[in-house]
Amino acid sequence: MDKNTTVGNDKIRSLFDAGTFVELGAYVRSSVSNEAYDGVICGYGSMGGKLVFAFAQDMGRMKGALDAAGAKKLCSLYDMALKNGAPIVGLFDSAGSVVYEGSAVLGAYGEWLAAVSAASGIVPQIAVIEGVCAGLSSVAASMFDVVLTVEGKSQMYITSPFVLGEDSACAETAAKSGLAAVSCACENCAVAKVRELIELLPQNNCDRPAAPAEDPSRAIAADAALPAALLDGGAVTELYAAFAPELTTALGRMGGETVGVVYAHGALTVDAARKAIKFINFCDAFGIALITLVDSEGVDVDAAAQAAPAASVFGKLAAAYANAKCAKITVTVGKAYGAAHTLLGSKGLGADVVFALPTAVISTMAPDKAVAFVWNDKVTNETSREDVEREWIETYATPEKAAACGDIDDIIAPEELRARLCSAVYMLAAKTDVAPARRHAALPL
Repeated sequence: MDKNTTVGNDKIRSLFDAGTFVELGAYVRSSVSNEAYDGVICGYGSMGGKLVFAFAQDMGRMKGALDAAGAKKLCSLYDMALKNGAPIVGLFDSAGSVVYEGSAVLGAYGEWLAAVSAASGIVPQIAVIEGVCAGLSSVAASMFDVVLTVEGKSQMYITSPFVLGEDSACAETAAKSGLAAVSCACENCAVAKVRELIELLPQNNCDRPAAPAEDPSRAIAADAALPAALLDGGAVTELYAAFAPELTTALGRMGGETVGVVYAHGALTVDAARKAIKFINFCDAFGIALITLVDSEGVDVDAAAQAAPAASVFGKLAAAYANAKCAKITVTVGKAYGAAHTLLGSKGLGADVVFALPTAVISTMAPDKAVAFVWNDKVTNETSREDVEREWIETYATPEKAAACGDIDDIIAPEELRARLCSAVYMLAAKTDVAPARRHAALPL
């Protein structure tokens, strides 16, 4: 088969703007057979005008099997991408490794995994699982920033599904487990999603992507759906939607600036915390402003959430917010009870700006539980429990109370929320860890 007419070649070219793909190592032969071209295709091109590097495991060449020659091409591609500060897209579809090479191919996998690790946090890496992604290839894919699967086609596993059962390896399982960020309906949908992500993401950890800004002052309705109402054009690129749906993580633009949104709209579960940790870490790695919207009745109190390992997960969530150096803006849009208020981007954990809506309820305990615990004697035939709970909120749980002690910077009307968030994103755009160096102080006259 001609090297330019394989399935993998067609797939990798479909990622790029027409006529821009350039193959690297095009004539490298398999280390097993001088008659066959290597099973991985590498190259670069333009996606929406942005430089992007990509590779494809080609089922039309040795069934996409990886050998030492292929690993060398991959490592060379990574080296080139890092030198140019450009994203990497990988199309995974392989029968595995060339078993005839023995330990040599295992060492080759190690070199590739090291290259993936070295690029992590420097350039974005997007994996598309278009077929079988098995063994150490699945390990490599899991190290990428964003993993996309294709419904009915993707299979991702370390141990054969013949051992674990076929359902353990399917795209739906990968999405529900949090491994896959997006499950795409078809390969064309996956290509469109890759291009959407490349448009939103920075080229590297020193880049700052921007696009023409929609009017930052655009008012939003008080009952508008979040986070879509806040983002430019209502365009939301949600990640990990099938995993821990009580917490939404999404990318979008605000006033032309790329932002990440964490929206807690339910109990803060262990899985929701894990989801938030991964997303916060990703945004921080690439300097993407992080907006946290809080409407949570508190930490999940089921048996699993009370186990000791769960406390460790919530500890990691606190550390993720505290250690993140990107711009951090938090808005309490509804409930913020107990630990959820503290853990979800509070001022105490280092948020740069914290807002609340006038209807927010910020309480150390859920009002009904607080009344049952300390004010139960106030419930009488003349005073209903609902009245006592309302008194608790008005006395201890208003946003004014939180603002009075400095935990909230301002209380703003819902229709002004987008404008105020845009202003905060612009203000924090040049945020750094340290003040600029100076030559000397300016002396008075």
